Amino acid sequence: MKRTSGLLLVGVAMVATLLAGCTSSDSLADQYREGSNKGYIAGDGSVTEIAAENRGHVVEFSGTTEAGETLSSEDLAGQVVVVNFWYASCAPCRAEAKDLQKLSDKFADKGASFVGVNVRDQAANAVTFNQTYGVTYPSVMDVNDGSMQLAFSGSIPPNAVPTTLVLDASGRVAARILGQVTTPSILETLIRDTIAEGS
Repeated sequence: MKRTSGLLLVGVAMVATLLAGCTSSDSLADQYREGSNKGYIAGDGSVTEIAAENRGHVVEFSGTTEAGETLSSEDLAGQVVVVNFWYASCAPCRAEAKDLQKLSDKFADKGASFVGVNVRDQAANAVTFNQTYGVTYPSVMDVNDGSMQLAFSGSIPPNAVPTTLVLDASGRVAARILGQVTTPSILETLIRDTIAEGS
């Protein structure tokens, strides 16, 4: 009987420890638990820069755009690439769309290309979004197989949308903005700095 009650106490202590771990402060987990039904889990806009010597593996990807064309990392080889994860009903994605397009225009033919990764919509919705917000750079449609999210799974947390990554000319993640790009000048500086590495 003593042994059984001892095991029971150990079990209760383990469960309490696990529950305490589940309630630790994590902004993405907190948003999930709050149950606001806003339809997305956003990052906090934090910026992470990764020194060249600390960057991870080269990210290789391939997918089909909203226009039905194949786009791969090979097509963008040697360029800095800005990758934005988004979907049409995500309010922060809508809020940042015009700023991202302005930066895409600014860096056209200057060493950086923009690519969207639409994580929830079908092509028709993405096309409508592009028309509404004047977005001209392509987006890979990732809702059906998640291959783009898988390719970048070491670089972005699950369900954090929007997230914007800057890849260096070798295809490694050089910087990340987790959440809406609220200060376009910061992203512009990250792009310029990453382009300058190849000079």
